[in-house]
Amino acid sequence: MKLKIGLYFGSYNPIHIGHLAIANYMVEYTDIDQLWFVVSPHNPLKKKNNLLDDYQRLELVHRAVEGDDRFRASNIEFSLPKPSYTVDTLAYLKEQHPNYHFKILMGSDNLENFHKWKNYETILRDYGIIVYPRPGFDPDKVLVEKNITMAKDAPLMEISSSFIRKAIKEGKDVRHFLPQKSWEYLEEMNFYR
Repeated sequence: MKLKIGLYFGSYNPIHIGHLAIANYMVEYTDIDQLWFVVSPHNPLKKKNNLLDDYQRLELVHRAVEGDDRFRASNIEFSLPKPSYTVDTLAYLKEQHPNYHFKILMGSDNLENFHKWKNYETILRDYGIIVYPRPGFDPDKVLVEKNITMAKDAPLMEISSSFIRKAIKEGKDVRHFLPQKSWEYLEEMNFYR
């Protein structure tokens, strides 16, 4: 039987306890065996807007998940052609790891525009999606297709990376919003000040 891997894409600028709580829920309450935090590279077409370097954000994720075999930090998209499309990342991963079955973890806010993604039908058919409900989302109003799983009972997280960046810039102590080792790295490197 293939190991089921959930792919949790994000900028992780920075990773915080909300990301980890969602990841923990997904591994414990869905059918995935392991979750990979896929750090998305900076899109050169978008404003940098306080975005740390790709490898600094990857290091934050590494430090957040080290010691927990259920999680992995992934830089898979760093070396793929830009812009990176999820379907291409999935095809590459499937080729590299034929004994794994990959699924995407997606916030409910992304589900609305999923039909606009490149080759979204292929993603649905060959991989599948687990949807995390955002605050205010009503999962009963969504037409659920085959290979879309709604994590209806997942705890709702309202912590955001933008809140953390703003708080740090304002001199607030938000150490308990981040995993300890990630917080220590942020402090050491003086990020977001």
